[in-house]
Order: sequence, then structure tokens, then C-alpha cells
Amino acid sequence: MRLVVPLVAPLLVVSILAQSASGAELARPRVTLFGDSVAGALAYHGKARTTLAKGLDLRVDAKVCRRLAEPGCPYLGDRPPSVLSLVDKPAQPLGDVVVVDVGYNDDPSAYEDGIDRVMQALARQRVATVIWVTMQDKRALYRTTNAAIRAAARRWPQIVVADWSAESRARAAWFVDDGLHLSTAGALGLAKFLRPLVLASSCTASCMRERRIVDTGNA
Repeated sequence: MRLVVPLVAPLLVVSILAQSASGAELARPRVTLFGDSVAGALAYHGKARTTLAKGLDLRVDAKVCRRLAEPGCPYLGDRPPSVLSLVDKPAQPLGDVVVVDVGYNDDPSAYEDGIDRVMQALARQRVATVIWVTMQDKRALYRTTNAAIRAAARRWPQIVVADWSAESRARAAWFVDDGLHLSTAGALGLAKFLRPLVLASSCTASCMRERRIVDTGNA
């Protein structure tokens, strides 16, 4: 019998560790980020994505020419689906926190209506917080888009405005020649800028969910 103990104990330890690892995996907050080619830098610059994703179940869906509520502009024979279509019928759960970094391909005059349509769809999916990223506003049309984002935040308490325009204004090295798309440094800068907002929102959503469970007595 004494020979069995050292064989069983390691198995128990392994089992406990596996269960703990599985629990930790399940505990990671799901965060979904929708982007166009600007936010796409987070997908293909590994360090930027790793920086933003640490401790999170991060899903990045970024496509060149993506638009907010209408099909995207043609690019290499493809028209990417809009954010609206993706959140209206998501292929997988979006999580409590969604990040929207889309607008460079949109008509600014229609953007405000697009925000409301997307927010209505996100509300149906029970998304608690939407982090909405402003455009780099060196061009007048993007200042109009940013004004629509800030106005929407006054209508929709779920929206947290991530003012990328202000954060990146004096960071020439963060951009390639067009002043919009991101260099490697810019991708990392965007990840570091978004991370505290995402973490704070994830904690808020998680705490709200736990409070609802305690209040109702349901798991």
C-alpha cells in the first residue's frame, strides 16, 4: 500500500493543476475587437496583440475596407462584412466588452445613424461595455466622425470613448506615410492605450455579473 501513495499523489497533483488551468482559461474575460485596416495592425504585429491580449480571451476581427453599418469597400475582390452584420448575428459569443475601431472608410454624415444601429444590435447581445475608438483626425471628415462618436456616448451609457486622436496626435513615429495606418511602434502604442480601458471595462462587467448572481441567488 505504501508504494501506491507516491504514484497516486502526483496524479492528484496533476489533476488539480489541470483543473486549475482549465478554470483559469474559462475565467479569462472574452473581448471582441472589430476593426478596419488601421486596427488590423493589432492582428499582424505579434507584440502588440500579445500586449493587449494578456489575461484576456481576445478576438480580433479586422478587415481592410471595413465599414460600420454597410458592406465594406471593394478590396482584392472582397467586400468585408460590416460591424453591424457581425454583431447582429455573431458566429460566437462577443463577451461583455466589445471594442470598435472602424470609421476610416465610412461616410461621416451616416456614421451617427450607424452607431445607433450597431449599439441596438450590441444591446440585444447583452454586451455591457463598448469601447469606441476615435479616428486620427488630421482630416476634416474624421473630425465629423469623432463628433458623432462623442455625441453617441451621451446617448448610450455603455459607450466608453477611447480618444485615440488625442493620444496619438504628437506621435509621428506611430504612423506610416499616410498618417493613418500604424507602424510597429504605433500598433504597440494602440495596444498599450486600449489595454487599461479594456481591463477596467472587463472588471466592471465581471463585477456587475457577479453582483447580479448574488442579488438573485442564482449561479
